[in-house]
Amino acid sequence: MKSPSAEPSSSDLASRFSGLARRAQQLPPPGARPLTVSSRVAGWATQRATEVMTGMPGVHVEDEAVHLTAAPGQGRPLNAVLEQIAFALRDGGCLRAWRGELLDVVGEGRVLGRIERAAVRPLGMLTQAVHLNAWSPDGRMWIARRALDKPTDPGLWDTLAGGLAAAGEDLDAALLRESYEEAGLKAVDLMNHGPLRTVLRMHRRLPEGYQVENLLLSDCVLDASVSPTNIDGEVSEIRCVDIAQLWGMLCNGRFSLEAELAILDGLRMRAAGAGADTPVE
Repeated sequence: MKSPSAEPSSSDLASRFSGLARRAQQLPPPGARPLTVSSRVAGWATQRATEVMTGMPGVHVEDEAVHLTAAPGQGRPLNAVLEQIAFALRDGGCLRAWRGELLDVVGEGRVLGRIERAAVRPLGMLTQAVHLNAWSPDGRMWIARRALDKPTDPGLWDTLAGGLAAAGEDLDAALLRESYEEAGLKAVDLMNHGPLRTVLRMHRRLPEGYQVENLLLSDCVLDASVSPTNIDGEVSEIRCVDIAQLWGMLCNGRFSLEAELAILDGLRMRAAGAGADTPVE
């Protein structure tokens, strides 16, 4: 591998991406059971989450799986059942932080309901994460450092913008929202952004459960007059770095896993000269 002070070769990028992709594919935590929602496979419930949910309305626990359904006998539609489960998981100490945000519950490709964001990891539910690789016209990349009070990966570097799509939210709308909140970018700044593409689906053990997440990415060249500025307080610093600097930071583990995978994917496309919105030297 080249020195971190030099630009990476295509083989450097492919090798590092391959290694990280393997890290992003882990088996469910020990003791986790498959989770179904309305009879569709929808996640992996941790052992602790299963213990907390046992006996609740709409919850049926078997040795091989946990099943969630509406509880019409108790007058509870599915979303009410999911809401009560989220509160129970919070009170049972299963959640890292209550977010007050709803995400879609997806099973076998269908949206089945909605649940508090903090509850998706203990239940191993699928999430959709959108990221923006933002380039300058001269081929540098804009990157953002996560605030030190972030519950996940505090202080690490990230793509310029990224986050989870909310319940019922279109993925492109989620990208525009995150780009504004984290970098102050307006729709006009992203007029020429590339279509969202799936980099990979992550399966990763976390302290609170299991991350099952589609990593979606768009590349965009920002006008030279645009200066990204954080709005929501979740970013402590924004920089524009050249490829040699970026590669050095990647090699030194300065980025979150998701961000590094997204950036490496963008760099691979750039090296291949793919995409009208990917700058090429």
